[in-house]
Amino acid sequence: MVLTVTINPLLEKNLFFNDVSANNRAYKEEYTAGGKGINISRQLNVLGIQNHAITFLGGSKGKIIRSVLEKEQISFSPVSTKSETREATLIYDEKTKNLKTYFGLNSQITSDEISQFISKMEKAITNSSIVVFSGSLPTKESSLIIEKGIEFCNKNDKVSILDSYGETLPDLIKLGPTAIHNNLKEIEKSLEVKLETPDDFQDMLNKFYNYGINLAFITAGKKSTYASKADFHYRIDNPKIEEINATGSGDAFLSGIIYGLEKALIFNDFVKLGTALGALNASRLEVCKVKLNEALDLANHVSISEIGKKIKLIDDSPTI
Repeated sequence: MVLTVTINPLLEKNLFFNDVSANNRAYKEEYTAGGKGINISRQLNVLGIQNHAITFLGGSKGKIIRSVLEKEQISFSPVSTKSETREATLIYDEKTKNLKTYFGLNSQITSDEISQFISKMEKAITNSSIVVFSGSLPTKESSLIIEKGIEFCNKNDKVSILDSYGETLPDLIKLGPTAIHNNLKEIEKSLEVKLETPDDFQDMLNKFYNYGINLAFITAGKKSTYASKADFHYRIDNPKIEEINATGSGDAFLSGIIYGLEKALIFNDFVKLGTALGALNASRLEVCKVKLNEALDLANHVSISEIGKKIKLIDDSPTI
């Protein structure tokens, strides 16, 4: 089973307009549950991978998220907070195909609530094969959850995937999670670096490997993804799509990686699948609801190539 950890969940209020410039009255309104780990759980459900989400929920907004998760049949365990769960308003203009998102304030998480989360998380990790630590942090202190989680995974031989960002990222990387995923902007801002050339990306992938991270993925929207397996590096070129909403595309990508690890697929196959999932997610309004057969079809159009150090192929065929 896969465990997704979302420390900073999000209640999304979606408003749909025919033409914002002509009429400011929405024709449809709906609530959805957001946060990177929750997005991953949703996509894994569609892919048929058993998973469980653990997250903070508080106040009236937390109650709405709870009902949304139950309706979507996302298995989850909440840790209650005194503070309200954060909220965002998403406005979609049908005429211009434009989507704008406005985020509210982060929740304030107490030290007692962090301790409760860690205790519940460690029990859940025991019954999991892969643990994903995803998304932003509501407070600097809440990074302790990821720190303890990675340490617990390492101690108990569980696969840990780090997909977080912010000022604590450099310290979390040093803990040596099994895998890491970030988009380019998150890496550059969190680590105070600039990645422009293929050599820059390879240097960063080497730094990850030196900390014991065996799988690393740096996505950049429509641009090429750079990835590593141990000290071998790859460039993945995305298929061309018409982008509508890129929200959650990194989460869809990572869901494909997780699917491949759970199904014991080879590296090239699950990277192509993840890339296809991310691209298809960006081509529609719904977040992380891409069907497997669609992604498998598009994966045939994903190009992956080795860069830098090459794998040596040994001819072990019988000789006379």
